Amino acid sequence: MRWEGNRESDNVEDRRDEGGGGGGGGFGLGGRSIGIGTIVIALVGGAIFGINPLTILGVLSGGESAPVAQQQSQPAHRPPADDKMGRFVSTVLADTEDVWTSLFSQGGVAYVKPRLVLFRGGIGTACGTGQAAMGPFYCPGDQKVYIDLSFYETLKNRLGAPGDFAQAYVIAHEVGHHVQNQLGITAKMEQMRGRTSQAQYNAMSVRLELQADCFAGVWAHHAQNARQILEQGDVEEAMNAAAKIGDDALQGARGGTVVPESFTHGTSAQRAKWFSTGLKTGAVKACDTFSSRQL
Repeated sequence: MRWEGNRESDNVEDRRDEGGGGGGGGFGLGGRSIGIGTIVIALVGGAIFGINPLTILGVLSGGESAPVAQQQSQPAHRPPADDKMGRFVSTVLADTEDVWTSLFSQGGVAYVKPRLVLFRGGIGTACGTGQAAMGPFYCPGDQKVYIDLSFYETLKNRLGAPGDFAQAYVIAHEVGHHVQNQLGITAKMEQMRGRTSQAQYNAMSVRLELQADCFAGVWAHHAQNARQILEQGDVEEAMNAAAKIGDDALQGARGGTVVPESFTHGTSAQRAKWFSTGLKTGAVKACDTFSSRQL
């Protein structure tokens, strides 16, 4: 992936030297986190509301805008200049900012940039206490993406998904959840918490996660067109990473029985498919996982 020398975001907070924990015991209403890992999240989709959630996404093609939450004004503490991984995540975040700012602008809507927080072990968030074991996650309550960079070692060594573009995909997926939050999709989901069966809950969770995968692909499409960031093998890295963190792959790797009814993020094939859909089309409307009959 060609990233060195590109713009770095000012919206990265380095909290790796701070003590972990705090912020309450667990993830509660009004700010549940949405992650690429194993966090169970509450969701709602078109099947529940009887409407297509992509009508909300019409803001990207000139429709009426959805309410946009205000970003917190806490100053960012940037990573050291000699920290290569800190620079990498800052550059990837900047690239997502450029893409989504442009796409939102085409619909006459301002894109509020998320912050990305680097931490070690545990950290207090507006969604409760975040732990490294959860994997990277997005908290709608404070509009921040959280990542313990040790996850990248897990991704490479334990899950078999190496490569810098695989790492970039992880960030772009979490930013995809931020896009969902800004477009009002996350709030609609939250309203339906507790009103569905566990099976419905899980099924809608899968659709939300696959949409975030597709949004990651949309980012990659436009970043490539604008800045030619892709090198040979990069797409395969991202597709491999998407497959390695499929629910079926993760459950199988733990040696347990694969239980489709318990899936919350989608199968390996589904995750790879929807990332590829976003990458090939670059179109937000192509990411309508909620209305798709075939995931």
